[in-house]
Amino acid sequence: MANFETRFARMSRRAAITGAAMATMALAACGAGGSKGAAEGDMGLGAAEGAKVTVVEYASVTCPHCAVWQAKTWPAFKAKYVDTNKVRYIFRELPTPPVDAATAGFLVARCAGPDKYFDVIHQLMATQQEMLTSSPRDWLLRTAQAAGLSEQQFNDCVTDKEAVAAMEKRVQFAQAQGVTGTPAFYVNDTQVITPGGEGASLADLSTAIDAELAK
Repeated sequence: MANFETRFARMSRRAAITGAAMATMALAACGAGGSKGAAEGDMGLGAAEGAKVTVVEYASVTCPHCAVWQAKTWPAFKAKYVDTNKVRYIFRELPTPPVDAATAGFLVARCAGPDKYFDVIHQLMATQQEMLTSSPRDWLLRTAQAAGLSEQQFNDCVTDKEAVAAMEKRVQFAQAQGVTGTPAFYVNDTQVITPGGEGASLADLSTAIDAELAK
């Protein structure tokens, strides 16, 4: 375990440094900018690219507020807008503390393949407490194995230089867009904020989405 942690810490240092400034502000969804244009590495569901309405979520698998939104709001949002292809839903990765664990979680999701990406993301959010009760590595490895990766594939995945560099570019893109916290939501480039909430509420998202659909 020590060898893995040393290797991963060394490989992910650049991504961790890049994300550190935003990570300290990740407890609130606030800020400006966000969803303008497509970003390399975007993961999407629902309507095809070029849809009338695009909803972008910036989130982290280690963000407790993101996990609450995922548990309480995502199922209804998905049923109303994603499964019906009314919107293009884009998920963008923004690692928050512990940044190394979040980065590794995103790498595992990508190594699992496009068809399992969201399953891994949702599983990590649903089991965040395991990161605290066991260890980040054990939590991540269990999730990777459940997605069909061997322990060796897991080790190779989270220490892949090119993958870490690509993650760093996604973090830099978020910074350039002015995103300062997770979860953050944008409907056609306009941020939707629910004061005091765990991310944007379904009601507030619906108001913004339905207005765009009606245009």
